[in-house]
Amino acid sequence: MITDLIDDFTRAFADHLSNYFYPVLQRAIGVGSAFEGWSPRKEDVVYQVLVPLTPPAGHTFHLEMDTAGQMPGKNFCICVEQVCTCTRKQQGKKVLCFLHNPEEELRRNEEANCLNTLCTGSYLDVEKTTQWFYLLMKANWLLLPQSDHWRLKGVPSSRSCKFRLTKGAESFRVEVLFGVQHGDSDIYVSSQHTESLFTPSTTWPETYAVAEMKFFSHIARQAPQDCCHLKCLQLLARAVVGRDFSTYMMKTIVMHLLNTIPMSQWCRRDFLQRLVDSLDYLCCSLQLCSYDSFVIGNQSIPKKIKLPPEFRKVEPLNLFWHLAQDPDAHTEAMQEYLCLRHR
Repeated sequence: MITDLIDDFTRAFADHLSNYFYPVLQRAIGVGSAFEGWSPRKEDVVYQVLVPLTPPAGHTFHLEMDTAGQMPGKNFCICVEQVCTCTRKQQGKKVLCFLHNPEEELRRNEEANCLNTLCTGSYLDVEKTTQWFYLLMKANWLLLPQSDHWRLKGVPSSRSCKFRLTKGAESFRVEVLFGVQHGDSDIYVSSQHTESLFTPSTTWPETYAVAEMKFFSHIARQAPQDCCHLKCLQLLARAVVGRDFSTYMMKTIVMHLLNTIPMSQWCRRDFLQRLVDSLDYLCCSLQLCSYDSFVIGNQSIPKKIKLPPEFRKVEPLNLFWHLAQDPDAHTEAMQEYLCLRHR
């Protein structure tokens, strides 16, 4: 229902934006815990949706890695560049060429140019893009059939579009993120929030959410009827809420185990052992200060998940590198683990 709603929005936008040069909104992709089936909180679940963006006619998107690092898993900027469209046609009409049209014609179309409204300099701006989508959503809500039964209330947010849908006692929280695809892969750069206290509005962090969602779909197709992997992950995720270990850390552990332990050993009778395995994996990772990300450098990730070629060749990204640099943080993490294990 949630992804259908966002798709209805984007179709409504397309009718209004057909003569303008804004990013093209693609079909929504449900990502995150709610769509994977293991939300850490039983109440007030957030349905997170990624809306891919492709460049408008006469423009290209070029991903530029943050100069702070050369490894995958970094932040990117999306450079918006104009290209010649003198010989192109769209829906039987000649496409306006921003590079070679007379200056006065370009002036008449200034407001419809992505570079002038959604960019800071030459780079696509997260906050401007989010605000643009939010205003379109408000303007088009009453045109959608869902508005007859549901009430929509926006929630202010700078890097994503958040809103709540309510119908009587029924209520859903939705967060819409925006992303640009890395080549033809399941890796995107997105508008998601980062751990940094200050993230420039032109910064788009790399996200593996689509690849991870596809991994859980891959597992679901193989899982026995009484498979316990989602219950195991849900329990672990709830246990760490409010603690130093993140729910994403628990998710990564379970994904690693799902990729190595046969699905025949994830039945209900195996629940306790898989729970112990997960905690043992965390303990071993803490002791070695070595905790590999699931996507980057994983040679055994299912081939159905499309990754950029360099992702399979590089060394796995160590998510515990900071503990090796800070003995006090390492000691604190071990104490936190013991509390978790006891609980």
